[in-house]
Amino acid sequence: MTDSPARVLSDDELDVLELALGGALPPSALVAALRPGPADAVPAGDGPADTLPADTLLTDILLTDAENTPLARLTTRPGEAPVVEPLKPLAAAIGPQWDAAVRRPAREVRAGLGDGAGAGLGLLVTEVPTREESEAAVALASGGTASGTGSDAGTVLLLVPVARRAPGPGVVGAPGLVRAAKGLAGMLAERTGARLTTVVVPWSGRGGASLDDVAAAYGAARVERLAAHRSPATAERVAALPGVRDEAVRALYPPASAAELTRAAGGAHRRGAVVFFTGLSGSGKSTVARALAGELEDDGLGTTLLDGDEVRQHLSKGLGFDRASRETNVERIGYVAALVARHGGIAVAAPIAPFAAGRARVRAMAEEAGAHFVLVHVSTPLEVCEARDRKGFYARARAGEIAEFTGISSPYEEPDDAELVIDTTDVPVPEAVEQVRRHLLTLLD
Repeated sequence: MTDSPARVLSDDELDVLELALGGALPPSALVAALRPGPADAVPAGDGPADTLPADTLLTDILLTDAENTPLARLTTRPGEAPVVEPLKPLAAAIGPQWDAAVRRPAREVRAGLGDGAGAGLGLLVTEVPTREESEAAVALASGGTASGTGSDAGTVLLLVPVARRAPGPGVVGAPGLVRAAKGLAGMLAERTGARLTTVVVPWSGRGGASLDDVAAAYGAARVERLAAHRSPATAERVAALPGVRDEAVRALYPPASAAELTRAAGGAHRRGAVVFFTGLSGSGKSTVARALAGELEDDGLGTTLLDGDEVRQHLSKGLGFDRASRETNVERIGYVAALVARHGGIAVAAPIAPFAAGRARVRAMAEEAGAHFVLVHVSTPLEVCEARDRKGFYARARAGEIAEFTGISSPYEEPDDAELVIDTTDVPVPEAVEQVRRHLLTLLD
């Protein structure tokens, strides 16, 4: 495994990997998503062996996430079917889209439907349903139950495609879409008597397959997109929603006054913030930071995540791990975080940041930018971090393979100025996120 070239997967590629490992996509779809050049240049194939063209020049690839955790190994050979071998579980965050009850592998969902063709109906919830689409869903679910479509006519799959990457500003993200889908499921169960199975589908659009193909892999014999049942009149009203306030302003004020109110609203922004996590490798800081960023996005707060490992691959590529390089890395993170916060955004950063002087410089940059600064010390003890060792770094450091490893051969200076101290040995991730979120929202009020 260690001899294979490594590929750090983007959020979109992680979605494809999750689908492939769960049986919703063939391994060749993962190859398609990973190939250089135009996305999805290699078709998923239509034969049972799902072989690749003989001129496909790939090799064994170790697939990792941004934290360098080995997730899977992809083996490809010209003219043979590619194989993906799971190594470690994909990291999960918090929020309704990560609930294990709804985020299940396709093969498990399909098996739960019993023998035969699977569910009669799969409803794709790609947008927050309007009243019109909700009524269409009632009609579809009732029809599927009454007509006996499929082998388990009373089961309706409510499939919610969500991506790991955050949507654009003003767009309902994964947590909101899942909550809306669960609300729809409750209404459908009450009004139709159908058995509803709500399933979150990791979906980036990569891999060369369609959503209909993926829905079929989850067990849907017939697929309907609820958004297709939105009438042109409703679509026009939805599209006009962002301008409703401007229309109300123009109705209430003369043109010169309306222009000033619109200008002021467009230029208003709150004071930004930098949430800076520090702690040993394996302490849980990246997990909490990533989950916090997702929660803040769901709150409608523009948030930028600057995770230590991801920054190392881009902003600080080429830096070593000696003290000077580590300090430079932390300073670069602090500089970018301050820029984000200067313009009213929230920057969430999660490097190890082992030295007090570097953390102090980051605090100073944030405060000079006029931003709130929250230092979160994830104080999980060394022995707990080392026992977790998800990336295998501690074992290598103990063996002398990694020089200047924080906590083993390089010091970690515990902060005495942290606004929050959290030990993930005893504090679950959701509780840790809520502690930081509550503290931050108090500052932003």
